[in-house]
Amino acid sequence: MRVLGVDPGLTRCGIGVVEGVAGRPLTMIGVGVVRTPADADLGPRLVAVERGIEEWLDEHRPEYVAVERVFSQHNVRTVMGTAQASAVAILCASRRGIPVALHTPSEVKAAVTGSGRADKAQVGAMVTRLLRLAAPPKPADAADALALAICHIWRAPAQNRLQRAAALHAAAGRGRAAVPGAAQAPHPSKGRTP
Repeated sequence: MRVLGVDPGLTRCGIGVVEGVAGRPLTMIGVGVVRTPADADLGPRLVAVERGIEEWLDEHRPEYVAVERVFSQHNVRTVMGTAQASAVAILCASRRGIPVALHTPSEVKAAVTGSGRADKAQVGAMVTRLLRLAAPPKPADAADALALAICHIWRAPAQNRLQRAAALHAAAGRGRAAVPGAAQAPHPSKGRTP
């Protein structure tokens, strides 16, 4: 499985591509940052982020894109920029028919370090170790993008099983309801006499 992780941001949008499967050593394919000038207008900055992500998608052809889910922060301006860059990443992937997964920062930290409260240094150290790199990727946005890709590779098999089980359960429920005159089996706690 090849996953492109995106740590969204307007000034620095971290991008990382990781390949592998859960339970086996993973390989970093590429890592970098799409940068835009903080003093530029919003439109051109979003176009620059889009072009950067499109280049990564063209070059690395991922099967999945994992994007950090935007969460509330105290700085509304930062949240807005992060949300806008996130939307651009989702749009670029969806335009190509690439499935997108959103992971919260605490999910990513827990998957990579074992603690949902890990700091950026701990995430960078574990990414370095897991991908057998000589040094942590810089800046931290790049390491975070790799952590997102790792998280998705490790979580995807369980998520896929849950989604299949839910789909089968829903299909079974529709099948019973679709049969005319089919008797519904009583719930185990109903219809019993002491």
